[in-house]
Amino acid sequence: MFFIRTLVEMQIFLVGGAVRDALLGIHGADRDWVVVGSTPEEMVAKGFTPVGKDFPVFLHPTTREEYALARTERKTAPGYKGFVVHAAPDVTLEQDLARRDLTINAIARDADKNLIDPYNGQQDLQAQVFRHVTDAFREDPVRILRVARLAARFPQFRVAPETQSLMQDMVQAGEVDALVRERVWQELAKGLMAAQPSRMLQVLRDCGALQRLLPEVDRLYGVPQPIEHHPEVDTGIHVEMVLDECARMNAGLEVRFAALCHDLGKGNTHPTALPRHIGHEGRSVKLLRAVCERLRVPQSCKELAEVVAQEHGHIHGSLGLSAEAVLRLLLRCDALRRPERFALALQACEADARGRTGLQDRPYPQAARLHALMQAALSVDTATLSEAAMQQGLKGVQVGQHIDAARVQALKAAMAV
Repeated sequence: MFFIRTLVEMQIFLVGGAVRDALLGIHGADRDWVVVGSTPEEMVAKGFTPVGKDFPVFLHPTTREEYALARTERKTAPGYKGFVVHAAPDVTLEQDLARRDLTINAIARDADKNLIDPYNGQQDLQAQVFRHVTDAFREDPVRILRVARLAARFPQFRVAPETQSLMQDMVQAGEVDALVRERVWQELAKGLMAAQPSRMLQVLRDCGALQRLLPEVDRLYGVPQPIEHHPEVDTGIHVEMVLDECARMNAGLEVRFAALCHDLGKGNTHPTALPRHIGHEGRSVKLLRAVCERLRVPQSCKELAEVVAQEHGHIHGSLGLSAEAVLRLLLRCDALRRPERFALALQACEADARGRTGLQDRPYPQAARLHALMQAALSVDTATLSEAAMQQGLKGVQVGQHIDAARVQALKAAMAV
């Protein structure tokens, strides 16, 4: 190995998630390395490329993996950037590990595969516990998000009581309010894409961070829905179940974000209108737009979420729609111009229909039927129809109506099969 031949005077350790995952029998994680007893000048002289802005991080000349000099940190301001970093040859491995978030992430492995575990991370791995390493955990509010998304990845793990209390204190102190929104989205997206996204929401809610970061979602808990459609009743629990159904379907991020936001308007239903939530779709769109602006959510996620929030009720009820109504639904969803996005909307709606107590395995024929009807509408040769309409003297809106009439006929034929 390169580092054994050329860095014999240094001590180099594999650290963090790669060590944790290997101990759990999981492979393929990105590898991060800590270098003890070196300087930036020495790293550059040995061919490493400096890339760290806030502290000394270097890319290996061959593997391009990240090597960071052992460092300590001192809190100087609110938020996750308010630190002064000290990296020097005299910083020990134990000091570097002490600044890490959880004990299970503070295990190192040397070149001979010996484990260095000064904070009993292996013990917490076996007990399936998330426990902070030191009280320095409170200095970086991003760590709350990391614990939450790790809970989504490892749902069998629980948060240690002392860590739970510490996270609650951090939220009450306003540390979460200082988070940069791009970083919030980055961590939330990772949690949404994990094995059980509901655990992320639960951990954030238990410490009070969900109310600060996603108050629109937090308001859904305790809000009732009609029991004949939602045996789980609680809207917040329903959203959790829909997210987990998305994970079971191996859905992409756009679908999972749409699932997160599809019922936001139910948190703003007037008490006299409960539990029916008439008109919640429009309220959901308005609220999710605010979420997207606040967190700078990618446009593809925002656009799909709007379609699902506005139209999921109509898609659920589409089995009874006429050909004319189906065409109006397809046009509102922009399905004929963006069929790939409509397919994702159908996937989100399927997760919504199944994310309910006792209904996880029920069939959802609406998806296949609407997809087939969309294909029937797309089969209409609009260019030929447009040319023929203009030859008949039709113009503007009349041409569009002529095309829509042909699409209706195509839909009727498909529905008759």
